[in-house]
Amino acid sequence: MYTCSKERMQDKISTMSKYGDAGHGGITRYSLSEAAIQAREEFIKRMKSCGAEIKTDDVANVYATIKGSDPSLPGIVMASHVDSVKNGGNYDGILGVISAMEVIETITKEKIPHKHNITAMIWTNEEGSLYPPAMMCSGIVCYDYLPEEIRKNFRYEDMMRSVSVLDGSSTFQEALEKSGYKGEKSNRLNPKDYKAMFELHIEQGPILEAEGKDIGVVTCVLGMVNYRIKITGQADHAGTTPMKYRKDALFAAAKVLIGLHEKLDRLDPDLVYTTGEIVCHPNVHTVIPDYVEFSLDARHEDPKVIRQVVEIIENIPSEVEKCSVSAQTAWTRDTVYYDKKLVDYVQESVDELGYSNRKINSGAGHDAQFASYMLPTTMIFVPSKDGHSHCEEEFTPVEQCTKGASVLLNTVLKCDKED
Repeated sequence: MYTCSKERMQDKISTMSKYGDAGHGGITRYSLSEAAIQAREEFIKRMKSCGAEIKTDDVANVYATIKGSDPSLPGIVMASHVDSVKNGGNYDGILGVISAMEVIETITKEKIPHKHNITAMIWTNEEGSLYPPAMMCSGIVCYDYLPEEIRKNFRYEDMMRSVSVLDGSSTFQEALEKSGYKGEKSNRLNPKDYKAMFELHIEQGPILEAEGKDIGVVTCVLGMVNYRIKITGQADHAGTTPMKYRKDALFAAAKVLIGLHEKLDRLDPDLVYTTGEIVCHPNVHTVIPDYVEFSLDARHEDPKVIRQVVEIIENIPSEVEKCSVSAQTAWTRDTVYYDKKLVDYVQESVDELGYSNRKINSGAGHDAQFASYMLPTTMIFVPSKDGHSHCEEEFTPVEQCTKGASVLLNTVLKCDKED
């Protein structure tokens, strides 16, 4: 068994944290921004020093490849992203890139034999923080393999027209053209030239740390539904309309939301559900709200539980507190199970290295989720301190980061030994 270098991992983590430093412990590194370009340049510089060949595809995904003893064989890729949310942390996404870099560096420095080409890859625009949606470029690359309900949200032309959330006018296509990283479509990840993909990521939740585990052996990405609940009432003056005559959309929405929570609470202890976005109109303190819309995101591995969630949503009364109520599907996803053979390779590597571990699922979406529709794929999780992610408090000790990279290294080498 091989292990990666804690010192090299710390150096990479510290270096990458400079690009997009927000000044108080975290980063803001939007995709294709100056900070993201700096992170890419650092990646390319270090990978070239290992003898890697660098390519980019037409949506600026970056591929750094070291040749195997039989380059005619399909390659093995390790991939994640360098972009972040606003005021995010130094581990989400980028740790997967750093770990892939460390695997490449360990293989070349220790002259570890391998038959297949091995590639470290950067996905463009995983977060979608500046140019929505999230997982944009894995959606584009894997488009032909995605289920129709997902595919329709990732049409190339639509993605190119995605508008910056900051200025409301510049497009993703313009950023792509300016980046200097737009390459050839023929360089895209594909099932002919690659045999498997791995992604290392922080857990983004509290389970591994709470149970004292070093590694999460990821089995799947949870199925989910996302609904928009819409309540329509009547706007009137807040001071002159008696309570019994009101059609208060916000009051009705509160009752609908509480009713949903009470019913969903009774379904399954592993079900997670969230209302994270609320729109209230006209949002004026002297006016009774006439329209409220809120999101409801629910996730679970078992499709039967998801169907129960849908049944509860679709049976919301059509009228609450004299306001009309409707529900519209915004997003759905079946549970995505990762390749069993690759999951077994991860488990074997963890056990042989002697690291504490457990099977775990992912409640969050990842580029690996889309890639798994196209070629064999799996993920490796390392703990998140206090379960934090998508915030500046995000942290994983370098010792656990290094264990994750070592698991990734040995898993890739097991995959390489296949016939």
